[in-house]
Amino acid sequence: MTYLLFTLGLAGLFFGGEYLVRGATGIARTFNLSPLVIGLTIVGFGTSAPELMVSIKAALNDQPGIAIGNVLGSNLSNILLILGISALIAPLIIPARRLWRDLGFMLLATAAIWIMLTDGIVSRLEGGLLFVGLVVFLATAFLTGKTPLDEEVPETSGPAWRPWAETLAGLVILVIGAQLLVDSASAIARTYGISEAVIGLTIVAVGTSLPELATSAIAAIRRQTEIAVGNIVGSNIFNIFSILGITALIAPIPAEARFASIDMFWVAGASVALTVIAFVLGGLPRIAGAVLLASYGGYLWFMG
Repeated sequence: MTYLLFTLGLAGLFFGGEYLVRGATGIARTFNLSPLVIGLTIVGFGTSAPELMVSIKAALNDQPGIAIGNVLGSNLSNILLILGISALIAPLIIPARRLWRDLGFMLLATAAIWIMLTDGIVSRLEGGLLFVGLVVFLATAFLTGKTPLDEEVPETSGPAWRPWAETLAGLVILVIGAQLLVDSASAIARTYGISEAVIGLTIVAVGTSLPELATSAIAAIRRQTEIAVGNIVGSNIFNIFSILGITALIAPIPAEARFASIDMFWVAGASVALTVIAFVLGGLPRIAGAVLLASYGGYLWFMG
């Protein structure tokens, strides 16, 4: 039965990602928004839904290690694993002028949570500040996200409601597929005595990032590079501003010392590396994808 659920979960991720990318592209054309903005907002927030549910549930169940480890591990796997795989599928070349603001928001969010973790707790006040950051990010993205007249958003066909229906269906299928995989993997890990922090940083983080993986990989296959990259950058911003912000507003989150002293170095390093590579190389060519994947392998080795 476990293997059947695993197979169903993988199928859900594939079909959910396909519908989500197709629907998001249609929405971008309908509102004359760039695919990058749709990837940063609708797709980024939607694929972060599993992290939100897991973190809130973990905080309410007095499992803060999973709540925080889930977000930090997810952000790390988003950059190193998912963008690495996506760039190997197809080079993710986007002009730096399209990314500077959003990468700046990602670096700001990363710095903010690192500071908040140093005192061993993310308080309700800090959660509120993170949520304000989310509001500012969304307002900025939509106000500056119109597609220039000299650029084209891919053509779509069919009734106006279809992109919205495909996007919603894709999100629902993605969440269900990811949950099927996460539950079984977490249960297996606990039987071997693995700590909650490590489970959150690895199994749960990668599991809840599967929607991002499916979405960005399929977007890369379809050469929708702006959605592939925007999905990851937007998801990382949402993970910190929205997920940790909302979770801390519901219940303050105690933080193990290892998060600030060990794991944040990896998360911040990956975020800075992505920013530097994107500006120097104008995006992520295949060689950059290989480097990111190798770095993720190094992280897993370090985690033991």
